[in-house]
Amino acid sequence: MNYLLSPHEIEIQAKAREFAQTHVAPYVDELDREERFPVEILAKMSKEGFLGAFFPKEYGGTGGGVMDLCLVTEEIARVCCGVSTSYAANALATFPILLFGTEEQKKKYLTPVAKGEKYAAFGLTEPNAGSDAGGIQTTAVQDGDYYVLNGSKQWITNGGEAGIYTVFTMTDKSRGARGITAFIMEKETPGFGYGKKESKMGIRCSATRELSFQDCRVPAANMLGKKNMGFLVAMKTLDMSRPGVGAEALGVSQGVVDKVLDYISSASKEQRFHTSFQAIQGKLAELSTLVEASRALVYAVARAVDAGEQDLAVGSAMSKMFATDVSVKAAALAMEILGEDGARRDMGLEKMFRDAKITQIYEGTNEIQKGVIALGLVRSHRKKK
Repeated sequence: MNYLLSPHEIEIQAKAREFAQTHVAPYVDELDREERFPVEILAKMSKEGFLGAFFPKEYGGTGGGVMDLCLVTEEIARVCCGVSTSYAANALATFPILLFGTEEQKKKYLTPVAKGEKYAAFGLTEPNAGSDAGGIQTTAVQDGDYYVLNGSKQWITNGGEAGIYTVFTMTDKSRGARGITAFIMEKETPGFGYGKKESKMGIRCSATRELSFQDCRVPAANMLGKKNMGFLVAMKTLDMSRPGVGAEALGVSQGVVDKVLDYISSASKEQRFHTSFQAIQGKLAELSTLVEASRALVYAVARAVDAGEQDLAVGSAMSKMFATDVSVKAAALAMEILGEDGARRDMGLEKMFRDAKITQIYEGTNEIQKGVIALGLVRSHRKKK
């Protein structure tokens, strides 16, 4: 399908595809088996300008946007979703600064991430507040020109590896979600710590850790937006970032198709496999159509974000939900097509299945996306009446 990519987009897509094959593919099994954060690969991605692909030029980026982020993320995830998650998490963590930060904050915190000098992490989820973002318990109490943070976060991507964190705290418990405030926090802050790296089913090279805050003094100047405006900061950020998650799942789905087609091309009739088998044709047709539909939706929403459209919640949730559901179905279909061979570790499909399943869960479970979509549709319908 021709998605009318610009010459720049075609170039960055091709560049990311070549990078993934050259610098990621040889290490996929090793990174997954050792659960090792891909610091060397990210350093090379930085040199190629990928870490700055979604930042404006004035902050050290290349001037691209969410579409560039999606194109790079898709190509990396096509080979390894763990590496793409480590990469794309920088966007999730810095979008709050890009959207709500002061000029001083943007120059101070976006530039080192764009240049690959520091990684970033998004601190919203807590042990008792996952899908219910409004239920966070980490507190921030003002003390002169500082806020003192106490509490913890859980399942934080790039946790411990990142030097910059966007952290969501409760500054007025009586107001619930309307009492949340966001802060930018640096790794070296006294009282800030993190737990061991979680051993996960999938995206195993991506670092996921618990964060802890014990009387952490964060300058009031590091507040993002206004006090008690943090829930809006989080929701607007997720509206902007969810197409990136869709792109990760899309990359996994396309990687699955690649493996199936490679297998079909090399398999012989004696191996009981041939494209003339009607059942196989049906599965392959369904698989490739679902992947193409995912791509159309993800790209469309990414372009809407870059165009500055304001009402993004429904489309963004759809792109995340649909593409991640497709990735799980694609991996399952592929394993059915390949039979016993599909379950072999050296085929890579079982890793893709493990990775795909996690995309349905992080950055807002797909059950949450369905709620966002349904409520958004009802509200939109009411406005039109």
